[in-house]
Amino acid sequence: MISALFSAPWRRRMAVRVTAALVCAASVGALPPAAHAQTTRVRFTLDWRVDGPGAIALLTEGKGYFKQEKLDVSIDAGAGSGAAVQRIVSGTHDIGFADISSVVEYLASNPSGDKLQAVYVLLERAPSTIFVMKKSGIDTPAGLAGRKLAAPVFDAGRKAWPLFAKANRIDPASVTWLNVDPALRETLMARGEVDGITGFFYTSLLNLEARGVKASDITYFKYADYGVNLYGNVVVASQRMIKENPQAVAAFVRALNRGIKDTVRDPKEGIRYVKQREGIIDPAVEERRLRFFLDNFLATPQVRLTGLGGVDKARLRTNIVQIVDAYGLKRYVSPEEVFNDAFLPVDAERKL
Repeated sequence: MISALFSAPWRRRMAVRVTAALVCAASVGALPPAAHAQTTRVRFTLDWRVDGPGAIALLTEGKGYFKQEKLDVSIDAGAGSGAAVQRIVSGTHDIGFADISSVVEYLASNPSGDKLQAVYVLLERAPSTIFVMKKSGIDTPAGLAGRKLAAPVFDAGRKAWPLFAKANRIDPASVTWLNVDPALRETLMARGEVDGITGFFYTSLLNLEARGVKASDITYFKYADYGVNLYGNVVVASQRMIKENPQAVAAFVRALNRGIKDTVRDPKEGIRYVKQREGIIDPAVEERRLRFFLDNFLATPQVRLTGLGGVDKARLRTNIVQIVDAYGLKRYVSPEEVFNDAFLPVDAERKL
């Protein structure tokens, strides 16, 4: 017999080694898939500089939520939604924040170009706002007729002006626009060189205050309060990322969703992470900016009812038609081209 060729002690030692190997293999096989997954690098771009609203991404990174999803995320400051879209389609970045109007504009203007899709809604209401001085006597939208407004040519509020004008029965051509650098628009209004400006509510209001204008001396018209029911900023992913690494897209959205909920619960904590990244900020000012961002546009009554991140397809379809018409674009795109809901966390996780 073969067994007779080996001693009993040798057979016992081999049995122990085989058993140990089997136990080890079983324990490795029992680990969840994430334990075996390699870390995926994600190049992410904000839509604007690092300030209060950037807390939703910086807190997510700082609390390790991206790392828990096996993601190595680099966060870059932005230079506007249009620039964020170009970064993503050019391949320098994989995911970013951008205004949904910029996404529609790109897709409608580039039917054969590199593609991207929104995968998560950040702002249920667009933050575009018109600001005027109270002393101008403009106390209703109708009072804007015949006035001079300043904004960069790429400003979302300026581009959506035809929608605001239509909703408020104003002749769009009755306003004169002055093309300005973003850093100058609030200064021009503070000096009285223009009658008003367009800008994001939480950006221009605080910029005006920083230039010595009291909030009590300002009248503003939020587009969302005056008949323009557009979605605002969204999370955008490149088509390459969506096709080649859908798990990473879903993981990014999952982590960010957690970070957003934490920021809504404790904006002060969010600002601490912004301060770590951008040490020169004024925490009090940026906390106000963040709270404006959250309270007016992100954590809206509608979001508290239906949950973070999703869209109403009928509303999105209407938004697309409005944007295409207002911008004079080449074609209408479908809601499915613009928004991909496959990466949203489950409903329970999206509840505030």
